[in-house]
Amino acid sequence: MEELVRLNNRWKNWHYKNTALLILSLTVFFLFAEHPAVRNTIDLIGSFGYIGAFITGILFVSIFTVAPAIVVLYFLADHLNPLMVALFAGIGAVVGDYLIFRFLRDRVFDELKPLFLNSGGNILVKLFKTPYFGWLLPFLGALIIASPFPDELGIGLLGVSKLKNWQFLILSFLLNSIGIFIAVIAARSF
Repeated sequence: MEELVRLNNRWKNWHYKNTALLILSLTVFFLFAEHPAVRNTIDLIGSFGYIGAFITGILFVSIFTVAPAIVVLYFLADHLNPLMVALFAGIGAVVGDYLIFRFLRDRVFDELKPLFLNSGGNILVKLFKTPYFGWLLPFLGALIIASPFPDELGIGLLGVSKLKNWQFLILSFLLNSIGIFIAVIAARSF
């Protein structure tokens, strides 16, 4: 029992657990991508049509589920209208992004702010508040959200830029829908 407690504490304090979980989830997904159970799950989600695209859009925004979500969206767009798949998945992505946005803004930023400021963050904050760089954080955040990369970093950058909730929701929908549409069309062209 003592060994289990020690391992649990070690896991909690390990700085790279999210990276390890990402690599593990991608490895497991790619190892089992052609397994009948995975194919059946993809087919099941596909049988929901555009509702399946919405559900997959929620999964599209997380670092842990982006790889399987891209595969599911590809298969959905193969059988359904790619633009409609992108729009429904974009709506789902807004739900996922908003949950992450609220979590990051309400919890994580408060935890990390003292660490950031103590490690020279004041200089960066002052730099990015100048007229020359004030647009950079939201722009970088928007690029990340529009890309097929996981949205957490982009959401974090947008969260720092003090967007209002309604602005974030509209921006998230537009960027995710465009990004998903481009990813689906690019995947279909290969």
